[in-house]
Amino acid sequence: MFKRSKDANQQDIFASIPSMLQGQAYEQYNDENAWHNIFRSQLLGRIDETLFKPLYDQTTGAPNAPIRILVGMLSLKEGFGWSDHELYTECRFNLLVRSALGLCNINDSIPVESTYYLFRKRLHDYQKETGEEIIEKVFREITKGQVIDFHVNGRRIRMDSKLIGSNIAWCTRYEIIHNALVSFYKAFKGTLNLKLSRELRKELEEIALTESKKLVYSKNREEIQKSLQSLGILADKILNALDEHDNENYGMLKRVFGEHFRVNGTGGVDTLPKEEIKSGSVQNPNDTECAFRDKDGQKVKGYSANLTETCDEDSLNLILDVQLLPVNTPDVDFFQPGITNSSEVLGQVPSKVHSDGAYQSPENVWFCQEREINYFFNGIQGKPGRYDLNLEDDKLIVTDTQTGAIIPANKTKSGKWSIKTDDGKPRYFAQKEIDTCTLRKQIENMPFNERNKRNNIEATIFQFCYHTRNNKTRYRGLIKNKMWATLRCIWINLKRIVKYIGQNVGKSLKMSQNMLKNAGFSEKQHRFLTFCHILEIISAFFGYGKFFRLKFQF
Repeated sequence: MFKRSKDANQQDIFASIPSMLQGQAYEQYNDENAWHNIFRSQLLGRIDETLFKPLYDQTTGAPNAPIRILVGMLSLKEGFGWSDHELYTECRFNLLVRSALGLCNINDSIPVESTYYLFRKRLHDYQKETGEEIIEKVFREITKGQVIDFHVNGRRIRMDSKLIGSNIAWCTRYEIIHNALVSFYKAFKGTLNLKLSRELRKELEEIALTESKKLVYSKNREEIQKSLQSLGILADKILNALDEHDNENYGMLKRVFGEHFRVNGTGGVDTLPKEEIKSGSVQNPNDTECAFRDKDGQKVKGYSANLTETCDEDSLNLILDVQLLPVNTPDVDFFQPGITNSSEVLGQVPSKVHSDGAYQSPENVWFCQEREINYFFNGIQGKPGRYDLNLEDDKLIVTDTQTGAIIPANKTKSGKWSIKTDDGKPRYFAQKEIDTCTLRKQIENMPFNERNKRNNIEATIFQFCYHTRNNKTRYRGLIKNKMWATLRCIWINLKRIVKYIGQNVGKSLKMSQNMLKNAGFSEKQHRFLTFCHILEIISAFFGYGKFFRLKFQF
């Protein structure tokens, strides 16, 4: 049964870490503007543990460690890019990391490894069964509180996407089918299913004992094609002999077979041409959810992550939404959910949105117009047409950009406009082409400062992928990669808050020093009042202004 943990641990007078420190170590440990103290207040303190209640019931029992600490450990792991071993080393021996998790006594214990791994597994299994992303809900609740406390200006937002590789090896077509059969073989517990004939069992065992890469390197193209055909025949026989209840990888093998082979009219198996293989086909049996995409020469087998954030020059900017889908998902599909999710976090609909041309589509333009959102696309996909179209007073003015000639246009009964080209053939223009031409001219005339607003999100994308290796994550599967992406965004927002608080404290301190100098205070009076002003700033930032407030008369 779920049980909520205590908000804070009680400090032990004999084991309290602050009582053991002196000098600069004591000051740095207790600095309210340090990252570990802000982590504890702005992240750990905002986690609603009741969101995790569905993970625990009468059967599974209560969590044997505070949920806040477990989520905090997940955030620290992805924030610093640690491995699980490095995470536990830091949590045991790094005083600042322990302070971030609320472990302020030297004898406070951290959750054991089994508890940590079981928690991650429950998150994964629950999302797989229900489709609900608890970590994403936590991210939104945390960000909502931060938006309110720091008065984040959400009138203007921007978004961009990034291709992320899954932690899988690049496989040829033969390797994909071969590895699918090997995974199918390994899924059998004990001996092979007796429904398979002795010949099929023997053939499947022989395939499992060979490495696909060695076979690919030792054969020419014709030999590989024959081996590919034999694998398809074997897979077809196995699928006909068994059903999905006999093997947990039956569905995966059936999918791979359908993506690469076709059963002909005589009952034989034909290999599909490689041109008919879709980008959403299985790229590796170890991650059946990722897809393939070749974007401007960048070939990725994995996922596409889309980030949406505020972009105001005078206030704190935070990431409001993160989406992660298979890499063959077009950017236009991220646009509307990004605005909707961001509006939910902000509590208002933004008035301006900035993105590149890949997000532009008639549906997205209509979506913005319906909600009175000013959209700024930095470009439009495709080359400009030969004709410039300008609709005024229900009259279409068509200009040939190559010759500069103005061509008369007539409206047809179907609602389209037609002109006669140089060869005498008619050329028709639909309303969609006219709107696209108008939008292209608006983009070309966009002020530089408005066009430049979107570019700064590239820095966010860089930080988002900072700990990836060769642009690949450590994880396989959509759920694990989405959890990684969400935790990275939580960490990036936290680091921005740390920087924002430090900058504002520095500005306030400098202003107070200048005011004191102008008022003619002595050096001792100046130091005392500066110290008091620092305390007032810190108390205001962390919500203790009603308990501590100093008033000065300058």
